[in-house]
Amino acid sequence: MESVGYLLDTHTFLWAVCESHKLSKTVKDILSFTSNKCYISAISAYEIMNKHRLGKLPNYNYIIENYLDIIHKFDVYELTINSHHSHFAGKFDWKNRDPFDRILAAQAFNENLILLTNDIAFKSLPWLKTLW
Repeated sequence: MESVGYLLDTHTFLWAVCESHKLSKTVKDILSFTSNKCYISAISAYEIMNKHRLGKLPNYNYIIENYLDIIHKFDVYELTINSHHSHFAGKFDWKNRDPFDRILAAQAFNENLILLTNDIAFKSLPWLKTLW
């Protein structure tokens, strides 16, 4: 039986660390079950730091200062971005122009992961598995 893996959307990671009450019960259960293999994309680190620099994430200083320690504590694996992900993210037809979302969708699809997201924009991609 093939194991299931999960990719955390950036907001899912932020909420898991600082605002767990915003997570669905399903996501809380997935994150608490230690045999589930969960990933955080390298693009999420960039998105968090970039948005914080722009003043869009003022309440997440703890994550900004402790990002690498937090991903180890939460036992999530870092998913690097490769050329296959980037190529696919740039070419698939989707009205969403957010480069962070495009990379996350490409990574989840190409790595056969379920994207844990509350973002309804991903629902318009019938080939992408999401869960909330």
